[in-house]
Amino acid sequence: MGAPLTAIAIGPSPLLDLAGRTPLIRLSRIERDCPGVELYGKAEFHNPGGSVKDRPARRMLLEGLASGQLRPGKVILDATSGNTGIAYAMFGAALGYPVSLCVPANVTPERKRMLMAYGVDLVLTDPLEGSDGAIREARRRYQADPERYFYPDQYNNDFNWRAHYETTAPEILEQTGGRLTHFVAGLGTSGTFMGVGRRLREWKPDVVLASVQPDGPLHGLEGLKHMSTAIVPGIYDPGLADVDIQVETEEAFAMTRRLAREEGLLVGISSGANVVAATRLARPPAVVVTVLCDTGSRYLSERFWEAS
Repeated sequence: MGAPLTAIAIGPSPLLDLAGRTPLIRLSRIERDCPGVELYGKAEFHNPGGSVKDRPARRMLLEGLASGQLRPGKVILDATSGNTGIAYAMFGAALGYPVSLCVPANVTPERKRMLMAYGVDLVLTDPLEGSDGAIREARRRYQADPERYFYPDQYNNDFNWRAHYETTAPEILEQTGGRLTHFVAGLGTSGTFMGVGRRLREWKPDVVLASVQPDGPLHGLEGLKHMSTAIVPGIYDPGLADVDIQVETEEAFAMTRRLAREEGLLVGISSGANVVAATRLARPPAVVVTVLCDTGSRYLSERFWEAS
């Protein structure tokens, strides 16, 4: 074993203030699939770490600092399929804390390289177990040495969804001028859907909330969970959604290509799945907002880009 990791906490970094306030982009060409509907994507790839996960990672770390659970000498530990891990790595570096992440071995090479670039202690878990295997390994490590780690446990941390309740949802309401009729988001940790959905439900009880997940346990939609066959996040409430839409991997791939080639938006696969679901759901007149979760530059090694 190498020398123990140490941290020098330097206080909150200005980098943390850059998360949020992302633009809302109208998907004018994709709208042609559903005449009479306004379709918008919340461009979360504009966050400093390139994904929607910057918001909850920031909030969970700040809460850890405020409570004293994250203090000098601690290592930030969690399970991730990549994006939350990149956010932890970025913010951890800015704050002066080392980061250890359990990640499925089959995440894209781009994500692994980004994590290594930030100096993360990367623990690759069984690809056949997906994010569940990473969760089990993170739990095992924390239970074996709880004094060593600050373990936010993003799948069970209420500050995950609260970050979206307090920031993402109000931004969407402001940016749509309160005209929103439908909100569509994928389920991974479920934090985005739960946080935004709860805030929107309070604002307008008849708003349509649609969750999105893969159509089966063996899928290629990184970051999304097939809830009936996976470890269900503790923060997930299936009763919030008015409708749950299942999306096939290939149709998500096709939409991700379309977003790049028709809208000029290089986004990731879960974004493609969200837009597929949004077009399937919407009926005129409607103002539909979905989430463009991350940048497509994290998936350029995937072969689906080569299709015509």
